[in-house]
Amino acid sequence: MPELRDYQIDLVNGVSRSWRTGHRAPCIVLPCGGGKSVIVAEMAKRTAENGKFVLFIVHRKELCEQIFRTFIWWGVDMRFVRIMMVQTAYNRIGKIPPPALIITDENHHSKASTYRRIYEYFTDSYRVGVTATPIRLDGSGLADVNDDLVVGVSAKWLIDNHNLAPYDYYAPAVADLSTVKVRHGEFDAKSAEKVMLESKVYGDVISYYRKFADGQQAVCYCTTVKHSQAMAAQFREAGIDAAHIDGQMKKAERAEIVEQFRRGAIDILCNVDLISEGFDVPDCSCVIMLRPTQSLTLFIQQAMRCMRYRKGKRAVILDHVGNYARHGMPDDDRVWTLEGRPKRKGMKQEETDEEDRFYTCKECFAVFPVKQNGEAVDSCPYCGAAVERKERKAIEQERETELVQIKGFTVNTKTPDECRSYQELLEYAKIVGYKPGWAYFQAKQRGLLHGA
Repeated sequence: MPELRDYQIDLVNGVSRSWRTGHRAPCIVLPCGGGKSVIVAEMAKRTAENGKFVLFIVHRKELCEQIFRTFIWWGVDMRFVRIMMVQTAYNRIGKIPPPALIITDENHHSKASTYRRIYEYFTDSYRVGVTATPIRLDGSGLADVNDDLVVGVSAKWLIDNHNLAPYDYYAPAVADLSTVKVRHGEFDAKSAEKVMLESKVYGDVISYYRKFADGQQAVCYCTTVKHSQAMAAQFREAGIDAAHIDGQMKKAERAEIVEQFRRGAIDILCNVDLISEGFDVPDCSCVIMLRPTQSLTLFIQQAMRCMRYRKGKRAVILDHVGNYARHGMPDDDRVWTLEGRPKRKGMKQEETDEEDRFYTCKECFAVFPVKQNGEAVDSCPYCGAAVERKERKAIEQERETELVQIKGFTVNTKTPDECRSYQELLEYAKIVGYKPGWAYFQAKQRGLLHGA
């Protein structure tokens, strides 16, 4: 019989402790690849063994089948378990036996109305959610759906203890994406597609793949289905076996392509966001990021797709759109709270600029921290090239013109924390789709309404 690892047992015990101390809806936080599925399988197994009913809700149909297979493998008595898409569960809410336990997969989605209506209907049920990132795109937390966070080990710990693969991170600058629009806090897919297709970046993408990950199996994230199909075609024209998959394909066709990837007949698997949250694809050792995102959740899930552990494996992440510059590195230590936007451990409040924390080598394009053990790094740990030092003033003067070369992406908006007046808050709200009341509330809290 399979068994939980020690850190997974600690999380199961942590949830039990949370319930015993009066909480009803804790959320487990564990990095991608940490084994959240087997943790909730163990909790479902214990509940079913007591003859009590479990409702497991997911946001995508494919995940139902994956969770079902995991539960069977784990020995869960499925007579007491219902695994359902959230919309299906909501539509059949009156026909579902009242569950003793509701488990929510990818719990950062749980603020949506369908989830909340299910929770409100089964008010006597205990709940637990699982996620790698307890935060929404707008930076809000989960305090209105969860009452406790049970936080597990960090991604760095999982790497150090051989539960995740170590990685090398490269960020070649291949396109100026500064014209991409932002809608409702996220980069507009059609706008990004237009820039990526018209910029003719394919040759660079392929050459960097050959330089840093030649022959390795990779998952390539694109802006739209059209962009993904075009990217797969360009890889094939370059003599590299590649295929595209999307959610509109027939299930059998998609399964066959995934099986070809599993057998090694396909090197590059192109998609948009399909291979992200929990989607079951075989192990790969490289991720190619051509899809810019403002979502920390999406960034972490996509970047860490190649980091499943295998002895001797070292993953490669090729970030062509500078996502690291908005979110940090995928294994950054983050301090999570129910209130929302995380802070990275060891950072002061004012230290928010990722470019100041990481350096992109001018010779090999590797990305690495500017400090190791508190000391400034003088040379690239990958190729040995000297790190160029600049005075703070020079960095501030040159940042705008160098962003594209270093990050590969820049967007003409500020973060909420960078807004220094009520008018700037109003402009930010308009860009990301917030109501004007948000700007008024923020300005009032910060004392910016005098003379507005």
